[in-house]
Amino acid sequence: MDPLDGGGFAGLARTGLARAATGVGQHAPQASRGSLRGLDWFTFFLADIQTGFGPFVAVYLTTQSWSQGDIGLVLTMGGLVSLAGQIPGGALVDAARAERFITMVAVAAISASAVAIGGWPIFMVVMGARVVHAAASCVLGPAIAVLSLGLVGHAALGERLGRNARFASIGAGIAALAMGGTGHFFSIQAVFFFTAVLVLPALLALARIRKTEIAPLRALQERAPQERELPAPTKATIAALLRDRRLLIFAGCIVTFHLANAAMLPLMSGLLTSRSAGLATVWVAACMIVPQLIVAAFCPLVGRKSESWGRRPLLLICFAALLVRGVLFALSSDPYLVVAAQTLDGISAAVLAVMFPLIIADITRKTGRFNLALGIVGSAMGIGAALSTTLAGYAFDHFGSTVSFLGLAMVAGIGLLAVFLAMPETRPQGA
Repeated sequence: MDPLDGGGFAGLARTGLARAATGVGQHAPQASRGSLRGLDWFTFFLADIQTGFGPFVAVYLTTQSWSQGDIGLVLTMGGLVSLAGQIPGGALVDAARAERFITMVAVAAISASAVAIGGWPIFMVVMGARVVHAAASCVLGPAIAVLSLGLVGHAALGERLGRNARFASIGAGIAALAMGGTGHFFSIQAVFFFTAVLVLPALLALARIRKTEIAPLRALQERAPQERELPAPTKATIAALLRDRRLLIFAGCIVTFHLANAAMLPLMSGLLTSRSAGLATVWVAACMIVPQLIVAAFCPLVGRKSESWGRRPLLLICFAALLVRGVLFALSSDPYLVVAAQTLDGISAAVLAVMFPLIIADITRKTGRFNLALGIVGSAMGIGAALSTTLAGYAFDHFGSTVSFLGLAMVAGIGLLAVFLAMPETRPQGA
């Protein structure tokens, strides 16, 4: 038995749970073991690739004598591109009939971005690489979501997302360990070349997913019958989604989460680098590995509890963990305490990895606008992340680390209050 089966999800898919989601698609082909495993390993290797664009960027640019303000500006530009590209990216995936090809191009673009950052750490090149990376990621997020929904349908989506997150977290954890070792024994520059090479196994895994088993065969059947042949989303469609109170509230909560979260680890990575340059990559790798272990352990549980507890209680746990983590970072930058506090990041990440697409799937069920809504809420995520790195970087440079982290913790508290007072439960009745 594969030790990463996650409580037998593959077995559930083989017994027909993957078919149950559509409710109307009795003749849709059952998702094969090969396609499901292809999605498993694609999320694994994609997480490996994306790990190289995490805090290692802040560490690398710090060693190149970049200021925290300049680092924050580059990260913000990536966030702004993410903001601008989320809705077009989601609409593109909704309209596409070649999801795998689009995904392959996006992965290759991210690999090229890693080579550019590692080879030419000058401002304009790094800025351009971050723009390309952000644009490609705008396609990859919706693509993985539609592959998952297309393979298993809505009823099994929570568990599938938990499984995706488990493989992604294991991949990111292993990659962080490998990249930390690469940075320590070779150079931090080598991390980005290692990142670029990982595109090859990712593309091989993606090729295992059979295109005849994914959207539109299942995901399209999640649409109302009269909407199954709709063209690309119109302004009226976007306006209709923006009138949905649940979607707007959730988007607002996502803004506050990423406003509080996006800058935390990059700022702490820069702080650890300035105080312990020789071991910085090791500590940063540890900060990344610990939450990935938590995510790998708990994401399948989150997927199951989302059906029994509902979505809202889990969101409250997510924001509470972020709040406490911000306070702990403000109190101490001791590497051991920082690594311990990262367990809270794992809790937040485990919840949000499942809740983000699952709540949107709840809201857009049978509308055929799943990826468009992902793009809209993803734009909210981009707003929060872009503002976070810029504002926190400015506060760090002018007021110090304590004020920066307390400010981020305060934003997390606002998000917690918003979920408690305003966020409705979206779990379908009878689930």
